[in-house]
Amino acid sequence: MKIAIIGAGAIGGYVGVKLALAGEDVTLIVRGANLEAIRNNGMKLVMSDGSEYVANRVKATDDYAAAGTQDLVILAMKAHQVESIANDVPKLFGPETAVVTMQNGIPYWYFHRHGGDLADSIVRSVDPTGVIGRKIPAERVIGCVVYPASELIAPGVVKHIEGERFPVGELDGSCSARVARISECFAKAGFKAPILDDIRAEIWLKLWGNLTFNPISALTRSTLADICQYPATRELAAAMMTEAQTIAHKLGITFRVGLEQRIAGAEKVGRHKTSMLQDIEAGRAPEIDALVGSVVELGRLTQTPTPHIDAVYALTKLLATTLSAPGDGGSNRISETPRALRATV
Repeated sequence: MKIAIIGAGAIGGYVGVKLALAGEDVTLIVRGANLEAIRNNGMKLVMSDGSEYVANRVKATDDYAAAGTQDLVILAMKAHQVESIANDVPKLFGPETAVVTMQNGIPYWYFHRHGGDLADSIVRSVDPTGVIGRKIPAERVIGCVVYPASELIAPGVVKHIEGERFPVGELDGSCSARVARISECFAKAGFKAPILDDIRAEIWLKLWGNLTFNPISALTRSTLADICQYPATRELAAAMMTEAQTIAHKLGITFRVGLEQRIAGAEKVGRHKTSMLQDIEAGRAPEIDALVGSVVELGRLTQTPTPHIDAVYALTKLLATTLSAPGDGGSNRISETPRALRATV
């Protein structure tokens, strides 16, 4: 398959190397030092067991038009970065091009063919102007949940930490020829990519932990074990998860694990820093709206009170704004008014 991966960071680089080594025709769309490194040396993957692989034949470019028409486009950047590239993505489209979205949190396409009163609603937290939905139509999308952990340790070099599971699914739950082809392609590369008949339920299951542990860890500079073992923050996490579960149930979602089981799973991970805490410590803009703001928004849409999530959301947004203010080492000032609240006021 001709596959373009937009963003060759921790996840995009990991997926790109594995697909390229499996024989797929991979083009990485990247910029800056990462682009130069990949052009000069290929994309390198260091596995958790220390083994190293280099995809020398992978192509790299920052020119979407030059990349040409693709069979598959993988969006591998964070949710808040998608809007900035939305206008360029259609340059990769042919009549049958599919798009796999690898963002955490509630996706922009969530209500496409959802049914009920909220069918085809726009999730303003992640697509505030609607440009993503217009330029990357949901009809092209295959949903995906990212479970592996990896990190970009140098330009053109990704280190795999754990995991290989990328469940995929059509938004209407069907088992189409295209989702089967994508699942087989991923399996050939060494990933586990089962086809799910309810990709939204899997998105909620991962989000259930992300929307609580990520912001709490960023605010307290604490690891997963710290949060789960300190009674007050464990109680806060449970309260946030209960609010989120109520919203999900109203949207027809059933969780396949219980709340305490989900918290215990996070505790078992140990003294691990969440991605949001890592972003805060590195001075990067954290992924707040897709993980937390979107749930605030869905709470408003379903008329579900979310006092604990609201409070943590406000504090995390203020933290990000303060850290990115001029003179504080940040380069991108984040809006002081949460998108989800602007969209519902």
